[in-house]
Amino acid sequence: MVQIPSAGVLERARNIKLVLMDVDGVLTDGKIYYLPHPSGGLFETKGFDSQDGIAFQWLHRVGIKTGIISGRKSEATNERARTAHCAYNYTGSTEKLPILQEILAGSRLELSQIAFLGDDLTDAILMKRVGLAVAAGNAKPEVKSVAHYVTSAEGGNGVLREATEIILRAQGLWDQILKSYDLEP
Repeated sequence: MVQIPSAGVLERARNIKLVLMDVDGVLTDGKIYYLPHPSGGLFETKGFDSQDGIAFQWLHRVGIKTGIISGRKSEATNERARTAHCAYNYTGSTEKLPILQEILAGSRLELSQIAFLGDDLTDAILMKRVGLAVAAGNAKPEVKSVAHYVTSAEGGNGVLREATEIILRAQGLWDQILKSYDLEP
């Protein structure tokens, strides 16, 4: 269930045009599974939350772009980014600030128009700079301390979904989502 965000969080959420996020500990519970590959060896996989999946679709539908910045390279992450219509997919670097600067340079957005969802120390550097910093419910204490909002959801259990609802409500778009499912606002 989405907590009632403060007026300050809602004001920040009104401006968001791009939602960036970490993967392990945000879109997943942080566990990595190694499975036998049919051609020999092992391959890595992860579990993603389906409610985050629909949140990706809603953001795409209303024109809010999304992106992944993850320190870990993963084919599972690449597939999630592809199916989620992510505009940005950066993996394999724990140095996330240069990536944010590259996105800023190419997107014509201001930091105040970007949200970042994180859980660990490598995320804090971005969270301190963006317009809306969201920490997963089970994020490290240092990360929670720089977040504007801490989700009820823990990583892999709807962190993006919770943040998306806040952003869409703040931008007056939630009723549109409900109506698309023949639900009353």
